[in-house]
Amino acid sequence: MIADFTNLVLGLLVALFHRPIANFILDREHALDSFFRRHGVHFPEPPSQATAHNIYFCLGLFISLFSIAHIWLSL
Repeated sequence: MIADFTNLVLGLLVALFHRPIANFILDREHALDSFFRRHGVHFPEPPSQATAHNIYFCLGLFISLFSIAHIWLSL
């Protein structure tokens, strides 16, 4: 039960701090993308900033909703 509540808090934190998390990950993705492009390996472009914000917000909501459903069904 503690793990379920921890997952719920984790999902809420990801949804709450989705912008800084997305910006941090995007910086790393752009660095990796430029590294590989310099060495001749071409991957698809990293997502835009708005797309990354939406992805991490939805990920946080999904984790939270899944945890709430799991807590509800285990009662």
